[in-house]
Amino acid sequence: MRTRDVMTTDVVVVAPDTPAREAARVLADRGFTALPVVDPSGALVGVVAEEDLLRHRLPQDPRGLVHGEPVRPRQVPAHAVVQVMRTPDVTVNPNTDLAEVADLMLAHGVRSVPVVDEGRLAGVVTRRDMLRSITRADWVVEAEIRHRLGILGGARRWEVAVSGGLVSIVDRMGDATERHVADVLVRAVAGVTDVRFVRELAHADG
Repeated sequence: MRTRDVMTTDVVVVAPDTPAREAARVLADRGFTALPVVDPSGALVGVVAEEDLLRHRLPQDPRGLVHGEPVRPRQVPAHAVVQVMRTPDVTVNPNTDLAEVADLMLAHGVRSVPVVDEGRLAGVVTRRDMLRSITRADWVVEAEIRHRLGILGGARRWEVAVSGGLVSIVDRMGDATERHVADVLVRAVAGVTDVRFVRELAHADG
């Protein structure tokens, strides 16, 4: 699968001049951990995360001062997103292999990655997007596979069964070239974990 197969394209974004408090409110209301920052042309210029917006935002509780606690020095909190945004740890493009995206997320400890196409923000892919892709119901995955293979040689040519994301396929014609094409088509279906070609399908009553 590719990033474009699972990414969210209707992305909530902020601008560099968005007030930091407004960006914090969006994160709190939407349950996000970070927001892409884009300029008027749609180009990605940074990201702003929870920790960026929390920094220096909460004042010291004055009740502690009554009991002799020292006043802790505190910087003036940032007013605009541009003052706290950062360069993304990693970005991907719509054609990046989803397995590579997962590895990058884990390596960098991030929960979402901006998807950039020719400098412009095309979407965002999150860990949740990838979890959804690998937990699709087998019958949904099977239906999509049958539709794709129906274009390649007709629906009667292929027998398909899906169990836990593992796809078993019987090819009644045995053409090696078309079997390779079928393998590529099927592996691109969200929810597929592996593909194997077999002589016959195993039946539950067998």
